[in-house]
Amino acid sequence: MLSTGALRAHLLAAKLAGPVATPRETSLRSYRLFAARDPRATLGLAPERHWDERELLALMADRCGVSGDPRHVSGADVIDPERTLAALKAFADRLGEAVARRSAVLFGTGHPHRLLGFYAALADAVSAAGCVVLTPAQGHHVDITTRFGVRTYDLDYVRGVALMREPGARAAGSEPGAHTHSPLPVRVALAAAAGDGGRLPELVVGDHGWVCGAGQLGIEAIGLADTDDPALFVGEAEGRVSVAVPLDDAVRPEHYRPLTRYVLNRALCPSR
Repeated sequence: MLSTGALRAHLLAAKLAGPVATPRETSLRSYRLFAARDPRATLGLAPERHWDERELLALMADRCGVSGDPRHVSGADVIDPERTLAALKAFADRLGEAVARRSAVLFGTGHPHRLLGFYAALADAVSAAGCVVLTPAQGHHVDITTRFGVRTYDLDYVRGVALMREPGARAAGSEPGAHTHSPLPVRVALAAAAGDGGRLPELVVGDHGWVCGAGQLGIEAIGLADTDDPALFVGEAEGRVSVAVPLDDAVRPEHYRPLTRYVLNRALCPSR
């Protein structure tokens, strides 16, 4: 099993934690948008109370380790690897509980170019361990507002992980999926599961709108979040997201493999 020390070293070497590629300016802009309840930043979460920019900065300093100094307005943002490690443990433990209960689990990502492999490995493993990995609304169209206007995407699944694709983009060698923060895909998936009289997930695993959208609807959700994703950490603080793991969500896909091994070892072999 990957030791905590080795994982910490990997987090720093791969820039998953420590100084990360997310600019401070981008993070602060997200906090301003969230404070204004802009849907681009709330990701489907309806906060129970008002969060102003200073409160959000304090929350992100506590949950992620970013600088809590509002005068720090430029440069690279920072994630404390100790906070990442603690959250990964909680993430793995919650996944382990789902395995122990043979729960129904829904996986979904708005970052398929980077995180598809991470979630797919988890989906493969929990399925093999007896969980039901759900794939509702396969092929359904979802209209998502983007900076280019409203665009229609298809909800697709790759190795049990939901993602959005450009219509017709399923040929071999095509892009793995579209980058989106929208909560609409998880709403469509959950509505399809409920409408078909099928099984709803007892746990949603993912990022962005997949986590916040599910949590807002009362489905337990865990996921990964960068320093410019305050919604997941607000959801965690308000009790609608079970675990938000702070890390850079846009490094090269292979850098997430040690995290996959760590999570699965802890989730599937809790006595080790």
